[in-house]
Amino acid sequence: MAVVETETHGEIFVIRMNRPEALNALNNETRGLLSEAWNHYEDSKDLEVAIFTGSGRGFCAGEDMKEALQAGKPGFSKPTAKPDPFMRETLTKPVIGAINGFAMGGGFMLVEKTDMRVAVKGTLFEMSEAKRWMLGGWNHGEVANLPFPIAMEMAFAFRITSERMYELGFVNRLVEADQLMPEAMKMAEHLLTLPPAARVNTLHMMKAMRPNPAKPYHDLAKALHEHGALSDRMESRAAFAEKRAPVWKGWEKPEDRYNMPTLESVAAK
Repeated sequence: MAVVETETHGEIFVIRMNRPEALNALNNETRGLLSEAWNHYEDSKDLEVAIFTGSGRGFCAGEDMKEALQAGKPGFSKPTAKPDPFMRETLTKPVIGAINGFAMGGGFMLVEKTDMRVAVKGTLFEMSEAKRWMLGGWNHGEVANLPFPIAMEMAFAFRITSERMYELGFVNRLVEADQLMPEAMKMAEHLLTLPPAARVNTLHMMKAMRPNPAKPYHDLAKALHEHGALSDRMESRAAFAEKRAPVWKGWEKPEDRYNMPTLESVAAK
């Protein structure tokens, strides 16, 4: 059974993550096959619209914690053979997210990279970075054009329902489970009725206007990702895998709690 499946419906390309037993958690095999599928979509002269979804009751649970524990380090260890245009946000063709269930952590980030979204009612979204790293999902609220209190809630890994995400404008359509793919297909078919240049140019323009925090904030985020006891990153994953409460260390030096990197200190380096 392939962990990534693809289907072609005329000019519409469906990419489906297929590890339902793991809520489609992202292991290195899945990442590699997704990269291949996205490169095929981008390079194809016959495909114009993609639908991205998952099998089972989850869209994607994010990082495969068990694989990270086996590797002895958090995150992904093997780069894909060819740069992934979806993850690098260089696709020149639209992607409709068909969110069939849980979208957590890295799975939330996959949703975020889609251009339009249809979600099943009752789906839970969570930006899980605060649970796994030294810094929560600080930039996702800005990228999604969400109000500051909502961005704060998201950064602190609160779970948010698809109903609320629809009210906030993060999700375009909210449907029953049996209407997910029909609705996504309907949206894809609409895009195909547009003049080709209008579809391509409009996507290009919309992506060019998408908010992105300025470089000093990315530099500060990089410093904060290292500010704390890095052993807590693996402790979070071990606790998750062992179904127990984590035992946090916090900081290597207690005084670091009050010795925070700042925009000014990072810029001076």
